Amino acid sequence: MTAPIQYRLDGDVAVITLDDGKANALTPSSLVALGAALDRVEAEAQAVVITGRPGRFSAGFDLKIMLSGVDPARALLHQGAGVFMRLYGFPRPVVMACTGHALAGGCLTLLCGDVRVGARGAFKLGMNEVAIGMPLPILALELVRDRVRREYLDEATLFARIFSPDEALAAGMLTQVVAPEAVEETAMAAARDLARLKTSAYAQSKDRLRRATIAHIMETLDADMASFEMPAPGA
Repeated sequence: MTAPIQYRLDGDVAVITLDDGKANALTPSSLVALGAALDRVEAEAQAVVITGRPGRFSAGFDLKIMLSGVDPARALLHQGAGVFMRLYGFPRPVVMACTGHALAGGCLTLLCGDVRVGARGAFKLGMNEVAIGMPLPILALELVRDRVRREYLDEATLFARIFSPDEALAAGMLTQVVAPEAVEETAMAAARDLARLKTSAYAQSKDRLRRATIAHIMETLDADMASFEMPAPGA
């Protein structure tokens, strides 16, 4: 069986591929593997591209775990938050190659990227939690607030709107939309260009830009997770 998180180095750019052969769900083991891959990026590369497989970027947190009980759901969200905040504040340029559907936690993964290239087509992107009866955590609200244009914020969060790639581009979720076969090539070109930046200056500037949001999310995380409740049937 192929590892769900694959890593390769292409010159100065690391490529992390999400491919579990299914929905690319975020599980405890895949989040650990993603963290280990990011360790390698910091040691070996000047930029990173995170991509999925054709037609699927990520469906987000594993629903089997999320629906198995409050405690497992809270634990997975807590673990995911740590990885998301590491990506959001990562000291190297992060380019997302969104190869298809990106929903819920998969959309949050996408939003952590500095550049977000999406595949044009009949793909769904967005935060669908409210539609299935789950409240959005502060983590999700702040990441969406940071990326989505103000006029789309309520639609993207409270109304659980699911966007097409072109609509996601208009809303700010994506920074570019290209043909599916051009997604990884376009993302690699962006990453190679960003890899030329001075690492220290980039890292310090990103820290100053995002530290307040990261601090707010991490400071409220425990209390937010403690208040997280699974929806009642039919809620």
